Amino acid sequence: MVTSAPADAPVSNAPGLPRVLVPLGVMFLFVGLSTAVVGPFVSLFLSTAVEADPVHVAAFLVAGPVSMIVSSTLIGRLSDRRPVRRQILAVAAAAGGVSATATAFVRDYWVLLALTVTVTAISGSLFPQAFAYAREALEQRGSTRAAMTISTLRMLFSIAWVAGPPAAAFLVELGGFRVLYLSAATMYAAAVLVAVFVLGDVVPAPKTPREAPEHAPSSVLQVVAALTLLQAAGGLGVQAMSLFLSHDLHGSVRDAGLVLGLCAALEIPLMLGFGALSTRWPLRRLVVVGAALGVLYYALVTASAHTWQVAAAQLVNASFIAAVQGLGISYVQEMLPGEPGRAATLAGNAYPVAAILVGPLFGLAQHFGYRYAYAAAATLCLTGAVLLLTAHRKPGGTRADLTTPAKTLTAHTES
Repeated sequence: MVTSAPADAPVSNAPGLPRVLVPLGVMFLFVGLSTAVVGPFVSLFLSTAVEADPVHVAAFLVAGPVSMIVSSTLIGRLSDRRPVRRQILAVAAAAGGVSATATAFVRDYWVLLALTVTVTAISGSLFPQAFAYAREALEQRGSTRAAMTISTLRMLFSIAWVAGPPAAAFLVELGGFRVLYLSAATMYAAAVLVAVFVLGDVVPAPKTPREAPEHAPSSVLQVVAALTLLQAAGGLGVQAMSLFLSHDLHGSVRDAGLVLGLCAALEIPLMLGFGALSTRWPLRRLVVVGAALGVLYYALVTASAHTWQVAAAQLVNASFIAAVQGLGISYVQEMLPGEPGRAATLAGNAYPVAAILVGPLFGLAQHFGYRYAYAAAATLCLTGAVLLLTAHRKPGGTRADLTTPAKTLTAHTES
């Protein structure tokens, strides 16, 4: 049972880690479910309920991610300068609730577009700010398990996406899009209550010379670019799966559902496993291994001749996702010590940018063949791996990212 804490109670006074991390996990699960029930049906909602034509649907789907990137970047910079991270979480969750409630009743395209580029965009800062909150809360206690915690939070997102789409289909059948969006608004409201009444404030630790970034800004951006390419590969693979299995391997849509469901189920324990490895191995090495697994997976699918081969390869795919998406944010945060909000936002922005890249690549696959999509995804992963391997630290920086995290912390403590 989670006990409530005064809104102004500092996290450092809490009696134990679960008091911070359990309510944050609950909030993360609520928000994950809200996005999982709405996300898969946005195009259908616009096409049927709003009666938007394909051009307007495409414009809407591009405007949303772009505005979210801008909003999250601005909020991320603010969050690292002032001790207002809990308040930002509450405002972002409230913005998501307002947007979902309005969408339940509004059917005018331009009003919905205005909501998307303003209120909905603000709600997009929830995920990076939750990751930043978790890191700061653990750092205040001297914990070295920030990467494992963030990987666990990312696992909750995977759980939400296992349960969310089937629940969304049931809600649409039950009461249409109004019930769907009001359900999402209810989940956002629960997240607001957790942020306001359960979470405590975190105060960013004062910056010291030891916390000066070891990586040049260009190297940080290079790593973010790598994460973007790796996530684009993942998105392209998901989009092409049903068509590849049915057209090229003569399977069925049901086969695609089973394959994707198997991957999602495998991701959950693997994210916990890679999170545990992060306490022993450097994050850079684990993320590079993840990129290499991505190359292997997409090469295997490109060469596959039967559906069972694609299904068997999902263990490799789930490992790729667990390493890259579960640890990528922590790796960027490690590169930008003292700026967890900015770092989480940079890594988080990789997802919407990747989603924009997937569109034209999928269009090429429709023209040249769906097997091409997986060859292209393998190339994206290979390029991402090269970018990760060639990202360098500033001259004179320590070799912290090449040593075991626990040993590095011990050396700092003893000094």
